[in-house]
Amino acid sequence: MADNKVFAGPKVRRLRNSLGLTQTAMAGTLGISPSYLNLIERDQRPLTVQILLKMAQAFSVDLAEWQGGDRDKTVAELRRIFADPLIAGELPGEGELVELADAAPNVAAALAKLHRAYGETQGRLSDLSAAMGRGEGPMPALSRLPLDEVRETLEGRAHHHASLETAAEALRAEIGAGSDDFGGALRRWLRERHDIAVRVLPVETMPLWRRRFDRHSRRLFLSERLDAAGRLREMAAEAVRLAFGAVVESEVASFGFSGDEARRIAMRELTRYGALATVMPYGPFGEAAEALGFDVERLSARFGAGFADAAERLTSLRRRAAPGPPFFFLEADPVGHVLRRSGARGFPAALFGGLCARLPHARAGETVLAERAEMPDGTAYLLVARAETGLGGDWPEPGRRTRVLLGCEWEAAAGTVYARALGTGRPVGIGPACRHCEREACASRAEPPLTRPLALDEWVSGLTPYDFR
Repeated sequence: MADNKVFAGPKVRRLRNSLGLTQTAMAGTLGISPSYLNLIERDQRPLTVQILLKMAQAFSVDLAEWQGGDRDKTVAELRRIFADPLIAGELPGEGELVELADAAPNVAAALAKLHRAYGETQGRLSDLSAAMGRGEGPMPALSRLPLDEVRETLEGRAHHHASLETAAEALRAEIGAGSDDFGGALRRWLRERHDIAVRVLPVETMPLWRRRFDRHSRRLFLSERLDAAGRLREMAAEAVRLAFGAVVESEVASFGFSGDEARRIAMRELTRYGALATVMPYGPFGEAAEALGFDVERLSARFGAGFADAAERLTSLRRRAAPGPPFFFLEADPVGHVLRRSGARGFPAALFGGLCARLPHARAGETVLAERAEMPDGTAYLLVARAETGLGGDWPEPGRRTRVLLGCEWEAAAGTVYARALGTGRPVGIGPACRHCEREACASRAEPPLTRPLALDEWVSGLTPYDFR
């Protein structure tokens, strides 16, 4: 290890400037000469392990980051950007990508933001084109409801709220963390601590609600439409409101939503987050997830949660001391309307908007479907999907049926039961929404790509009406 060398001159210079130190002052702290530090900053000398250790002790440097952790992520992002069909011919060499990530990380980050904005603009243009095609004009595509604001805000950041995790762990310990019957323990806590009785009522009595708290009679009413997992989640949501509602309010306030409606929606979403964190507390759930190979069905059975809830909970395991794989999660109805999305790093909406018919959740039934999938740029993913039964029906009215998608990059999926079973077999080709996808000869294509002109040939018939070359 003593022979390992790291060239990170620009990082050293940025660190020194951020601390307001001269080369002489920093060199003195590190026990080297100013001229040697100058050579390090110009990448003419390496950062040895000994110097890195001194920097870690003196300046709280994260050694993993300085040995290439962040750089690897930046290079991977740059590689993805330059794989875009519009600039694929300009793909720089690996050395140039590494050089850019090291020497100009802010420029690399700006490129990533610009590329994301480009993708989002394409999406907006696609929406506008669809609205104009329906004769609606531009306003429906450009309007932004409070629900859109909340979703965009929460889906754009990591699905982890540290303050809510801490509060949920305290609540779980108070209720009875070791109880085999957590639902029973939760009922007793509501009764003994807050004088609240829980009752399950028939659909005829609660035709419009799944949960309602009667403040006068101190009773929490749950609809019989809910299954056992749903009732447990709703009781936990009420406990969150009572035990640390102020913490939830503080977390919502930190986002700076524009109006009261958006704040109310965010309160509901983060209360739900707190409920899932109480039912599946971070420590025990994370340990069980790792031991079970992140088997969603077994996790949901062990903690009495629904399949979708357990899958979504996996995306929130982001504590630095005990992180899980960087999962992302999507839940949609049978016709493709996205109901909920989250991700360990924010949901990758540009790639997994839920509109590709080749994604496994479009084909999933009640049995778990796991696949190794590959995007047009060659990036591979583990994708796990299953149909989920939500609220029960009231014949002839149908109940709620959804389809769940859980995924992560294939390289991060090695510890899962799914990746071990799939091995390295041939991947399924997938893509983003058709308008953004240039996968050729795709029998599932429903729209032409925005970036390629159609090349219809009267002598040749392709797999779809949208042939291009």
